[in-house]
Amino acid sequence: MEVILLERVEKLGAIGDVVTVKDGFARNFLLPNKKALRSNAANRKVFEANRERIVSENANRRGEAEQEAKTLEGVSVTLIRQASNTGQLYGSVAVRDLVDALVADGHKVNKSQIVLNKPIKAIGVYDVNVALHPEVSVPVKVNVARSPEEAEMQSQGVDVMATMFEKDEAGFVEDYDPNAEPGATAEARDDAGEGTSAEGDDA
Repeated sequence: MEVILLERVEKLGAIGDVVTVKDGFARNFLLPNKKALRSNAANRKVFEANRERIVSENANRRGEAEQEAKTLEGVSVTLIRQASNTGQLYGSVAVRDLVDALVADGHKVNKSQIVLNKPIKAIGVYDVNVALHPEVSVPVKVNVARSPEEAEMQSQGVDVMATMFEKDEAGFVEDYDPNAEPGATAEARDDAGEGTSAEGDDA
């Protein structure tokens, strides 16, 4: 379907551009959100008659978005969540969680402005873009941790999961035998290793 863009759309074009898009994308997103008009003779006349007003209104919205973007520069939000020892969250962090955290921090954002391609499912620090306007986007840091202490470490650049893994390695990897019975100690494995080869052959 050919449409006339009423605002800049990422990877498509700028105001006034006539572009071809998939019918579903036009019907489900561009047209209902007033981001585009169907491209036909009548709509082209309407657009040209209103081009100046559309461009002017867009410029005003962009100016407001740029002011709001300044309040979001360098912003970081911390979300404390339960997670497994491997850092996988019990559940996930979705757009609604980020909106709530930013609004609680005094920022004016809504769900449609948070650019999160997939929910966050592990602890760590993530850069998430907030699109305040089609031409104004600002990244915010999202620090997902199991405790305020972990969040503080992550904010200082510490990879909490790597640190935990190193601790595990220091304590267990040296004596680890993948063929041993589960739960056997290093000493028990050594003793068993001296006389079990024949038994193993019988089995």
